[in-house]
Amino acid sequence: MELKSTNKAFGGEVRKYTHASTATGTPMTFSVYVPPAASLAKCPTIYYLSGLTCTDDNAVQKGGAFQACAELGCMMVFPDTSPRGDDVADDDAYDLGKGAGFYVDATTEPWAKHYKMYTYVTQELPALIEANLPAAPGLKSICGHSMGGHGALTIAFKSPNQWASTSAFAPICNPIECPWGRKAFASYGVDGAAHDATELLKANGKAFYPDVLVDQGLDDQFLAEQLGIDTFEAAAKVAGQKVSVCKHAGFDHSYFFISSFMADHVKFHANALNKKAEETALVDVAAADDAMLAEFAKTAGKPIACKAAVAWSANQPLSDETVVVAPPKAGEIRVKVVANALCHTDVYTLDGQDPEGLFPCILGHEAGAIVESVGPGVTSVSPGDHVIPCYTPQCNQAACIFCASPKTNLCPAIRGTQGQGVMPDGTTRFTTVDGKEIFHFMGCSTFAEYTVIAEISAAKINRRMPLNKACLFGCGVSTGLGAVWNTCKVTAGSSVAVFGLGAVGLAVVQAAKMAGASRIIGVDLNKDKFAVASKLGCTDCVCPADHGDTPVQSVIVNMTKWGVDYSFDCTGNTQVMRAALECAHRGWGESCVIGVAAAGKEIATRPFQLVTGRVWKGTAFGGWKSRSSVPRLVERCLAGELPVDHYVTHQFEANGDVAKATNEAIEALHGGNCLRAVVNY
Repeated sequence: MELKSTNKAFGGEVRKYTHASTATGTPMTFSVYVPPAASLAKCPTIYYLSGLTCTDDNAVQKGGAFQACAELGCMMVFPDTSPRGDDVADDDAYDLGKGAGFYVDATTEPWAKHYKMYTYVTQELPALIEANLPAAPGLKSICGHSMGGHGALTIAFKSPNQWASTSAFAPICNPIECPWGRKAFASYGVDGAAHDATELLKANGKAFYPDVLVDQGLDDQFLAEQLGIDTFEAAAKVAGQKVSVCKHAGFDHSYFFISSFMADHVKFHANALNKKAEETALVDVAAADDAMLAEFAKTAGKPIACKAAVAWSANQPLSDETVVVAPPKAGEIRVKVVANALCHTDVYTLDGQDPEGLFPCILGHEAGAIVESVGPGVTSVSPGDHVIPCYTPQCNQAACIFCASPKTNLCPAIRGTQGQGVMPDGTTRFTTVDGKEIFHFMGCSTFAEYTVIAEISAAKINRRMPLNKACLFGCGVSTGLGAVWNTCKVTAGSSVAVFGLGAVGLAVVQAAKMAGASRIIGVDLNKDKFAVASKLGCTDCVCPADHGDTPVQSVIVNMTKWGVDYSFDCTGNTQVMRAALECAHRGWGESCVIGVAAAGKEIATRPFQLVTGRVWKGTAFGGWKSRSSVPRLVERCLAGELPVDHYVTHQFEANGDVAKATNEAIEALHGGNCLRAVVNY
């Protein structure tokens, strides 16, 4: 398999490959869109079959599938429509030979030698894709246009267990009754009924799938003579097969039509693929299998010696150490950390700016982990469960007025000891091999291969979520989303300003866009961040340095006349916090402080800013009640509603040296072009 070209698109890549096909006996070409999600886990795949005279280029260049694929984490494969080459048989007519393989295996000469498109699409190509690209094994759907729509429907109907779903644009639904089909089947020597979607429905007598999506233009020049959509619908009705046929006035057979509705088909398949993945657990994630559970059983109740990145003092690199992690006590769990995202709060503490920072300690609080063992009294999780450690606990005790109140997520159950760097009983679970105690950090301490956390700090999540992606919900991304949806409750049609376009700020932008904000102004000194901010929803980007001595709040007020309805500080800079407040709309503007300020810093503004109707508020963890809310965010991500892959700009492999990989991640974060660096343990 040889890579011929690659192009960036919506955070992913469009690649063109050639390879020697054993099915056709010729070189074959295909293109594939690899979404950004593929950098974190293997993705489900949608196969798109093109129509008569097309190559893989037509749909790649004109189909309009890539944005939806990027958002939903689906790979899309575009095979050619026939074998090609000087020694490949052809015909002068456009509807036979090269560009017209009809996705069947020919049995008559001169076609039988090379025209094996059914075997190629159903067997050889999927095996090649799954062996060489980040495709989740067995998770595939198929769609197509015209001749490719015929191919998609018949291939899926003939092997419904192999394909999660099927759909088509203007398909040739009943080829044995149309000129194109009769000519191709007779020439290639195939049993037409075995490759006719309408006939396959009649023969099956029952539904193949819960639904089949078909889009059809009513001004299609081939509708009456070639496509047979009415016959197909009638057969589907008799067989009990639901077919969602969407008919569109004014649309013809072209890619103008296809590109108008391509996103609907990608979403249709993404939903089916997600459902199949849920049912069969085929997505490639680090699940706790029997072997791992057996290992956990051996270590339960015993100290574990493992690698950790220890911060011995402020302003010093993390040190690779072997630490001893004690078994969990009552109400605690010990977890195996699988992946850890680096948050600015970790760096802020390492730099000595955290007034609660204690040394020596093990930092880290954005992780995906697997429960290794549980202490006495723990009931909500078991060994093998996947969890996200959360620095904001949720005790759910009847006496806790904070957990009971919908107004806050600030459960104080273990706040006192958490701030002192110890577990709820006042002791630590970390020591060096020679017995020196090491402090905990934010109740998480995930810069270690194993850590101990309180049960009430563990959000149990769907095992199908890759843990190197789940870790993003441990702090920054969740905080930005919740600041918009929970703390400020941004309304549709409103205006928003976001100060600081790091991961938290971009999560604010993403959430504001999803909330329906009509204008989103991103503010940052680093203009390199404006491109991704614009993709996520920013309508305007402002660099304060471009405006000389004019305060940025004045710039925004002038842009909007009275200021924005909502503003968010995601920097931790108290002067920026003031600017965010003062650009809020006179009379009703709300400004939310998200960023954590350095020790001893205070905020200030003129009282007049508040007297004239502005509201200044803050948020911790976006107002999410951790154990009940984080699992729901993960489910939304799995369903494709909440893409987060774009936040991971750097990945590092620990390979037994947690400190080295984490120090490299810190360096990347300081580089200015890093949103989140994930360290895989």
